[in-house]
Amino acid sequence: MKASLSKVPEVSLSFWIIKIAATTVGETGGDAVSMSMGLGYLLGTAIFGLIFAGAVAAQIRAQGFHPFLYWTTIIATTTVGTTLADFADRSLGIGYAGGSALLFVLLAASLAIWYRALGTVAVDSVSSPQAEVYYWATIMFSQTLGTALGDWTASTAGLGYRGGALLFGALLALIIAAYLWTRASRTLLFWAAFILTRPLGAVLGDLLDKPRSEGGLALSRYLATLVLCAFIVASILLVAHRTRGRRPH
Repeated sequence: MKASLSKVPEVSLSFWIIKIAATTVGETGGDAVSMSMGLGYLLGTAIFGLIFAGAVAAQIRAQGFHPFLYWTTIIATTTVGTTLADFADRSLGIGYAGGSALLFVLLAASLAIWYRALGTVAVDSVSSPQAEVYYWATIMFSQTLGTALGDWTASTAGLGYRGGALLFGALLALIIAAYLWTRASRTLLFWAAFILTRPLGAVLGDLLDKPRSEGGLALSRYLATLVLCAFIVASILLVAHRTRGRRPH
């Protein structure tokens, strides 16, 4: 398969920087709608679910890779993942541990079905509508799982937001070490990193906007979301500029 046919970006340092920022936006943006606006987790999930469905449909119809469309879809998965996990964990009373376990099973099932159907779950193979459906379903489960894991670590496990950030940062460092110094499957490492960046973003988002009495910095959810979105836009433009600069003339 030619790389130009791939519907996802090149996995590089910039990819992971934008991914972490996007997952943090998912937390602050999701909380802004469900909590600051007072719409609740169920209505917030419905709103973001519609945005997610529309973004995925546009992504599948698109010819080739479009960075702003791709990252809009990623942000949509993080916001709906935030409100959906909060609804399941808090409103339905499943709890963080139960929610995390359920979502882990769903994520594993999604990857298994994808592999059985297409023979690979490598991201550079995402070039057909069928592969994209599996890809975005898997991402949806991973983002929702990450929210539940982040909340479980910070609250139930008692590590707090800073402790949770250090834990997930350390786990990501181990994955980087495995990538650099072992022959571990690159596909496996990618999905492990993709999953772990979500709880990292979740605890970072909570650190930014939760009250000081709960260990947060009490920043405005709206302001934090806008600043993070501006950072993502600037990063996408910078990557696009560098990519154009590397093309042969």
